[in-house]
Amino acid sequence: MNPTSPATNRTGAVRSPPRARTRAGFRCEECGATTSRWVGRCLQCQAWGAVVADEPAGGRAGGLRTVPATITTGQASPIGRVDPSGARVEATGVDELDRVLGGGLVGGSVVLVAGEPGVGKSTLLLDVAARVARSRRRALYVTGEESAAQVRVRAERIGALAEQLFLAAETDLGRVLGQVEALDPGLLVVDSVQTVASGGLEGGPGSIAQVREVAAALIAAAKERGMATLLVGHVTKDGAIAGPRVLEHLVDVVVHFEGDRHSRLRMLRAVKNRYGPTDEVGCFDLGEAGIVGLPDPSGLFLSPRAEPVAGTCLTVTLEGTRPLPAEVQALVAPSPLSTPRRVTNGLDASRVAMVLAVLERRGGVGLGSHDVYTATVGGVRVAEPAADLAVVLAVASAAVDRALPAGLVAVGEVGLAGEVRPTRGVGRRLAEAARLGLRHALVPIDAGPVPEGMTVFPVSDLHDALRVLGQPTSGRRSSG
Repeated sequence: MNPTSPATNRTGAVRSPPRARTRAGFRCEECGATTSRWVGRCLQCQAWGAVVADEPAGGRAGGLRTVPATITTGQASPIGRVDPSGARVEATGVDELDRVLGGGLVGGSVVLVAGEPGVGKSTLLLDVAARVARSRRRALYVTGEESAAQVRVRAERIGALAEQLFLAAETDLGRVLGQVEALDPGLLVVDSVQTVASGGLEGGPGSIAQVREVAAALIAAAKERGMATLLVGHVTKDGAIAGPRVLEHLVDVVVHFEGDRHSRLRMLRAVKNRYGPTDEVGCFDLGEAGIVGLPDPSGLFLSPRAEPVAGTCLTVTLEGTRPLPAEVQALVAPSPLSTPRRVTNGLDASRVAMVLAVLERRGGVGLGSHDVYTATVGGVRVAEPAADLAVVLAVASAAVDRALPAGLVAVGEVGLAGEVRPTRGVGRRLAEAARLGLRHALVPIDAGPVPEGMTVFPVSDLHDALRVLGQPTSGRRSSG
């Protein structure tokens, strides 16, 4: 048989060469990872139920698909001629929220507010909606978790009753959009996005497809009408926002509402903000009368005591432009276990573990056979490296059972070699410490100007810092 002749079957007909088969794969809707077979849990991001069939581009033919051009209703214009009035910032009336948002709400923006159950998200947004309704335009509050009567009772308790505040208990996306069409509000609050579902899609409320469809429809309505929108989002047990990851990419602002349920302090942090900073923090006090902003929360993070106690050290953290004093406490006790405990509360556990290793290896403080407990006062979370020096001094003070001098504040990052590194904003930190009556400070070398009436002790390494346990007698005073 001629090797170049086409193949034939038993009937003598010429067989066509086999065509390459295009097999449809599967893609994760969360992270975009692809796989050749369906799996219930993505192998990359570990998301459940996010893997769907992904047809190859061009369908069975395997070619590139072409999208026909459509006639546009408006031509593109030079950027200098675009009217910026539609994106102006308007204050909400809650100063702490405006601080985090970058001045207030932008027309047409969509803000996702996430937090654990019971932290106070609904109470805060109900107060914001009432303030907006009193000052500018009507506001629409859509609740999918409570009845209208329940929200009405809460509004009366916190003083959030307003003539232009409208309330609707809806869980159907079409009805929510119908309410928006009928009222044309300036502010829309949806509590929560996981409870609203579209009747045209399969799956119950909160599923990946439903959350994506609901969020996309609400975002489109907000952009078209220039309507500021606040969406409440649930979080998982790990603290991440529930639902598809694309939800965080679609919205303009993502803020987290944090707080210990055993404490009245609540903190609002921005993790994404297209219109402002992402390092600002807002402080609130949750009480029976609602949520009240705390412009000066310094007293909540310090323990009132007449005499200094061993195992405590003060520091000043910097959240955006706001300096916040915090007290670090430590307890060192002999351990009956072969592996001593390392317990943290309000501090970064990995950072504390590193600092303890440096303190033992470079500072000569033996901790290998002792349990070490570290915590902050008032429920504040301290994660920045500038608090390393305070952790070191608190643990060392607890280990030798000797209190630090009264009125001492410590600011500085500790490196693995035992050096004390400079940190940002030392001047603002010291100014806040001086305002609270603190008169002594341990800071890195070349920390900058010293506030009037304060004495600073520049330290270069742990050995210089640990000398403070021997009651320092000399330092660099301010010239003022």
